[in-house]
Amino acid sequence: MSSTKRGNVRLEKDYYRTPINEIEKFLKTFNEIFPLEGKKVLDPCAGGDPDNYIMPYPEALKKYTQDFNTYTIDIREDSSAREHADYLKTYIGFEPDLIISNPPFSQAQEFIDKALEDVAPDGYVVMLLRLNFLGSDKRRGWWKCEMPTYIFVHPHRMSFTPNGKTDSIEYAHFVWKKDEPEDHAKLYIL
Repeated sequence: MSSTKRGNVRLEKDYYRTPINEIEKFLKTFNEIFPLEGKKVLDPCAGGDPDNYIMPYPEALKKYTQDFNTYTIDIREDSSAREHADYLKTYIGFEPDLIISNPPFSQAQEFIDKALEDVAPDGYVVMLLRLNFLGSDKRRGWWKCEMPTYIFVHPHRMSFTPNGKTDSIEYAHFVWKKDEPEDHAKLYIL
């Protein structure tokens, strides 16, 4: 999630929807690396709600496959997700080819670790994170074992609120390929 002030707007339940147009910018390039057609996908923080918002990642992914097979989980009871559960405590029972989401920033490392366990061999884990996720002494040792394969930087600050205001944070889609440890990440500017 992004930083707190957001133009002095605080949304109910601290829910901030990932902008679909930013997901689409990322998917356009990512689909060239990892064709999405026919892939099993999991979004463990799907968001959405039946009255106001669609689930952004599943919606954006529909453009890239006719045989879209997605499974959605969200901890919020008012989410449109198929399953209401805490992903970090959930056995999913299948190996997705792709796990993609915007996790809570305070639990991002835990989401990445679990996703890397759950994703199919040669599958990908994609998480939208603040660029400052890279800059933590706490994660210094973790980065040595879990360096992403790619980092897709969004050069413009994103708006996560209906009023279109942005905060002071830049974001990137961080991508890990399972079982292919890297010593450095390839950087893309979208």
